[in-house]
Amino acid sequence: MEEQTPALSRTMQEGFMTCILDIGEMLLKNGAEIMRVEDTLFRLCKSCGFSSAEVFSIPSCIILTARAPGGATITQTRRVRARGTDLDLVSRANDLSRKVCACPPPLEEFQAEVKALKNKKSYTPKQQLFIYCLISASFSVFFGGNALDALASAISGAVLYMAVSLGGLIRLNSILMNAFSSALTAFAVIILCAFLPGASHDKIIIGNIMLLIPGLALTTSLRDIINGDTISGLAGFCEAVIKALAIAAGSAVVLYGLGGYSI
Repeated sequence: MEEQTPALSRTMQEGFMTCILDIGEMLLKNGAEIMRVEDTLFRLCKSCGFSSAEVFSIPSCIILTARAPGGATITQTRRVRARGTDLDLVSRANDLSRKVCACPPPLEEFQAEVKALKNKKSYTPKQQLFIYCLISASFSVFFGGNALDALASAISGAVLYMAVSLGGLIRLNSILMNAFSSALTAFAVIILCAFLPGASHDKIIIGNIMLLIPGLALTTSLRDIINGDTISGLAGFCEAVIKALAIAAGSAVVLYGLGGYSI
């Protein structure tokens, strides 16, 4: 028996497209690879009543064109200006997309679920602060530091969290934010080492900057290249390398400029 697709008005079509792009933006800006973004948006378009869909995505932009059963074509573009890592949000966005594909909801319900997903916070500021301190101390010990280094790394990890939070509030460019955060953390480490004789500044700083290293972005870009999304993969790879250089430059300027330390 032929499957019948309910007719959608132009307003409803645009509403579904906007919700679909919201999900794509959440995936792209929080660490999902390009293939996952494009495949998810294509499946959502088919589930929401569009007869065909074409998706083009790069790390900073998503272009979605869908054709309604009546022949009308709609194109929407979404600019993605800020990117980070939140795999919990990626997982929840994937769960919502699977739910919609299995049983497409009415537009109002779809909009409500997307809004709830966008507004839900994974971790509170206090939890994030604790995680920064814990991971910084753990990496410091992992790279050969002692208990004193772990303590200092936890304290400077709190400084790193405040620097990253400040950069987010003032909408600082991600590359400049990495350099600024790395430099401020290195400065805090120099001060801590002055009050904690025997602490190893190199082990402390390594524990801190590991939180800034764009490892996921680098891995995702390589996966994109392997999957055939060469342009997107190369763009992501170059961005990850530049961020890593910015992190190194921020620490180096402070270490060599103020104390003549060498890592």
